[in-house]
Amino acid sequence: MNEQFELELARSYLLAPEVRHMAFRRRDGKALAFVPGQFLQIHFEHQGRPLRRSYSIATRSDDAANPAQEIEIAVSYVPGGAATALLSGLREGEALQASGPYGRFVLHGEDRNRRYLLIATGTGVTPYRAMLPELRRAIPGRGFEVALVYGARTPGELLYGAEFERFAAEVPGFRFYACLSRAARAEPRADDRNGRVQVALPELQPSAEHDIAYLCGNPDMVDACFALLKEAGLPIPHIRREKYISPADPKARVAAAT
Repeated sequence: MNEQFELELARSYLLAPEVRHMAFRRRDGKALAFVPGQFLQIHFEHQGRPLRRSYSIATRSDDAANPAQEIEIAVSYVPGGAATALLSGLREGEALQASGPYGRFVLHGEDRNRRYLLIATGTGVTPYRAMLPELRRAIPGRGFEVALVYGARTPGELLYGAEFERFAAEVPGFRFYACLSRAARAEPRADDRNGRVQVALPELQPSAEHDIAYLCGNPDMVDACFALLKEAGLPIPHIRREKYISPADPKARVAAAT
């Protein structure tokens, strides 16, 4: 059930040069009951107009550094963006209005596929961070595999990259492919790839029989990967999508999860 509530900023720090991790707590003291993959909306006024912006919830339920289960999001800097001005100026202890959770971009308990392809660019990787505890529990029981394919321009823009690498080292069946389009790491990892996320798909050989894919992030990436996965034979219900569009757009997000 969607609620409206006040969120108070507890802490924030830079994840990348133009992306900030922000952790909030509800001022009413309640927890936010959400399913990993869902998002919340921030409500505010700009130049006399009411606006909303949507942000995927990045909170991990197993995060020892966040025992209070603060509500975490990742916020990209957009020059001239109304939400950027609001959130970049927010100080610890200050509050804003929010509502949620929303969205169907979640793992489905009835799935019986052998592998998930989780594909993202930019802050589109945040719902997959929230899914990690669920994957840790589910992989041994169902025996499926997960390939997280994440595209960034440089190593410094791989949001939560160290967390995904640790998870891959700890959980058999989970692999993290970092696709770097502009600059490789000084010491590349075995699963690093040069180029956009699309370069990894032929190697992964998407299977209509065994795979379910999730696409989240830049609309051009989502559309390109959707076309490639359809060509590989995946049925449309097995390609679950969420597009992130510029906060300058009043809709702020197009959700097309199926």
